[in-house]
Amino acid sequence: MTPALNEPVQIVRTERGLTIAGTRITLYDVMDYVMDRYPPKFIRGLFDLTEEQINAALDYIEANRAEVEAEYQQVLKEAEELRLYYEEQNRERVARIATLPPPPGLEAAWEKLQAAKTRHQLQA
Repeated sequence: MTPALNEPVQIVRTERGLTIAGTRITLYDVMDYVMDRYPPKFIRGLFDLTEEQINAALDYIEANRAEVEAEYQQVLKEAEELRLYYEEQNRERVARIATLPPPPGLEAAWEKLQAAKTRHQLQA
């Protein structure tokens, strides 16, 4: 999509990927909500975008749907690989932290937290 001569560029490619100009918000961030069919007004408010910025992002996504979706799938794949990597790297640390006693003075809050975790696990 080529902007008209007098229109500023709204979508730029940065080291983070396709990004809304003047922000750190990528089209992949927006795609998370587009794929879940959130309304544009909600997405705009969530990311504190102007009407022009959200329209430019949605127009770009629509005009370049195949390219954006392919990149989005790659971003999701890489994010999952990173999540799994760091989960494995921190497995021992998380297990060790889980065995620590509650901080002094927070025993009651700790018990409430443990009870909530137990209820959550039973519901899952």
